[in-house]
Amino acid sequence: MASVWSMACGYALLGAATLYGIIVWLTAIAAFRVRPAALAGAPKVTLLKPLCGAEPETYGCLRSFCDQAYPDYQIVFGVADPDDPAVAVVRQLQWEYPEREICMVIDRRQHGSSRKVSNLINMLPHARHEYLILADSDVRVRPDYLTRVVAPLLEPAVGIVTCAYRGVARAGIWSTLGAMFINEWFTPSVWVAARGGSRGFAFGATIGLRRQVLARIGGLDSLVNHLADDYRLGELTRGVGLRTVLSEVEVEVVVVENDFRMLVLHELRWLRTIRAVRPMSYAFCFVTFGLPVALLGTMLCQGRPLALSLLAITLAARVLLHLKRRQSHAPLGQIALVPLRDFLSIGIWVWSFVTRRVRWRDKHYRIFRDGSALPVARY
Repeated sequence: MASVWSMACGYALLGAATLYGIIVWLTAIAAFRVRPAALAGAPKVTLLKPLCGAEPETYGCLRSFCDQAYPDYQIVFGVADPDDPAVAVVRQLQWEYPEREICMVIDRRQHGSSRKVSNLINMLPHARHEYLILADSDVRVRPDYLTRVVAPLLEPAVGIVTCAYRGVARAGIWSTLGAMFINEWFTPSVWVAARGGSRGFAFGATIGLRRQVLARIGGLDSLVNHLADDYRLGELTRGVGLRTVLSEVEVEVVVVENDFRMLVLHELRWLRTIRAVRPMSYAFCFVTFGLPVALLGTMLCQGRPLALSLLAITLAARVLLHLKRRQSHAPLGQIALVPLRDFLSIGIWVWSFVTRRVRWRDKHYRIFRDGSALPVARY
């Protein structure tokens, strides 16, 4: 009887991993065929860019927002510390783009546990336009970004527009593994959810909304204690009957992981935040880590021919996804990292259930079920 149950469990795991692998691969292909929405008119827009620190890629990322093929827009950058190295980067851009309306806000005021939201609250009075686009500092975009993101916001029924993103790794195996986590697990899972009709997401890489919508949900003050402020924005706008639109635009996010420890801490924060706001779906997402699940299923099925065939299909789908999503200059030998990436992912997923504590920059937080977070003593 035990053998029958183990075989049944094994084939169930194999079937789930194989089916998901195929669905993800097909969804990844379809994602590149989405037609961009047309923009009827070009309303004035304010870009809000909260900053904290500067990396070698910061200049290029921020510069991409100054190079938009859009007729009339304002950029508001914000920092809490006047000695922040990001200030020099913004000053350089102000000198290079005198024709652009670029505003630098320096304000130390803290309004809650989220330093990012506090920064945005301090920046918002300087925003002059009704249409607002919020984007993280490590995001890089193409010149048609604003045109394509703003288009859905012209519909009154739309609450926010958000974008999926592609990780671009700085040199090094840890950054490469971090980019693979984004490109080959996180973003494809968003596509699958979106194809299934879900709109329970919003990403800090880009959130576009109208100022009147922000006021309707209580303003940025409603986010001051939320680590997952992007998710909360989507949740609040859907709560007042407005739609979330996943744009066809895929922006780039620079991935910098200096060592194994930082990679794990970053992904633990990510996964524990998802676990806090989506506990039921998160508990069953282990099937999305294809190779370890398929291998376990094969072992439970004692390596029978059908099990080995399903394992091979899962592996093939996973490798094809990697080839589709890898960086254009990445060596072909990077395929060897695919099993390591999947086993590392499921290991961190298991670890994410141990506690609700996370590290964000130099502070430690405890995440609560509603997505809010409060600072705690270091552990």
